[in-house]
Amino acid sequence: MPYGGNDWLALTTEETLEPDLPICDPHHHFWDFRMERIPFHRYLLHELADDMNSGHNVRSTVFVEARSMYRIDGPEEMKPVGEVEFVQGLAAASATGLYGPGRAAASIVGHANLNLGDGVKPVLEALQAASPNRFRGIRHTVTWDDNPEVGNTAAHKIKGQMSSDNFRAGAKVLANMGHTLEGWMYFTQMEELAELAKAVPNLTIILCHVGGIMGTGFYANKKDEVMATWRKGIDAAAAQPNIVMKLGGIGMPSVGFDWHTREKPIGSEELAKDMAPILDYCIDKFGPSRCMFESNFPVDKVSFSYNVMYNAFKRGSKSYSASERADMFHDVAARVYRIDV
Repeated sequence: MPYGGNDWLALTTEETLEPDLPICDPHHHFWDFRMERIPFHRYLLHELADDMNSGHNVRSTVFVEARSMYRIDGPEEMKPVGEVEFVQGLAAASATGLYGPGRAAASIVGHANLNLGDGVKPVLEALQAASPNRFRGIRHTVTWDDNPEVGNTAAHKIKGQMSSDNFRAGAKVLANMGHTLEGWMYFTQMEELAELAKAVPNLTIILCHVGGIMGTGFYANKKDEVMATWRKGIDAAAAQPNIVMKLGGIGMPSVGFDWHTREKPIGSEELAKDMAPILDYCIDKFGPSRCMFESNFPVDKVSFSYNVMYNAFKRGSKSYSASERADMFHDVAARVYRIDV
């Protein structure tokens, strides 16, 4: 029963662990893709609020671009501004308290094409104008794999973007304006990311979804090879002090776990055990002061519920000190995205 939806998720319920522990969820999306046949095709403020209010002490969240609600006219490079305009409104609605005590989209990450080089500055200025109090940076997806069986989901399908002069010029503009860059790529690209971080040392880069492990399609049944390459990439990225790690995204079916296909959803004890080799390696290399637990909802929601997911993160982090756990659950995200709620 793949992609069972909310009714399927409700088959596994748990008491919330450590319900008072403050959380900033640094990665979720809003979208309305009602014309597309995808799981959880509508995920807006009501749906996020249901998850935020499901038991854990989620104080704030960070919205990350999802290519939704773009402008339908005007210059191509300015169309992503529409998404930030839209999310700014949802964030303002959340700030009234009507949807619960947490503040959804307390910070907003949009999209701008860094391949524009110096020409990206007007786009960044427009994004800032669309959300003067919440806009913090952009995500420029660079997912690329040479194998034709692998779906290259990048908005701008160019191999080796992070190494190009134009991309790096755009990244320098981004850094000089005080904004952050979300790094979403495949596990084979992290060494290229490390070189970008060296080239633009004043740019804070957030590596999404533990570095983009793949375990399906071309990469199915190649776990040892994949993980060896992944560890090498993690080592390279962690060596750059301006790269921060997001711990999550493992619920995406492309990672290779079968959680989304089960008759009954996974519980937090088993989930924590399954995720431990990945999460522990990341935390060991980056340190708790450069790691943050993320939901990646609703993408990861195809595999487990919000309550089960954060229970699993809490179980898996028990060996760390109170201050280290505070960093990973809240304080790193609040610092990186300049959140004060």
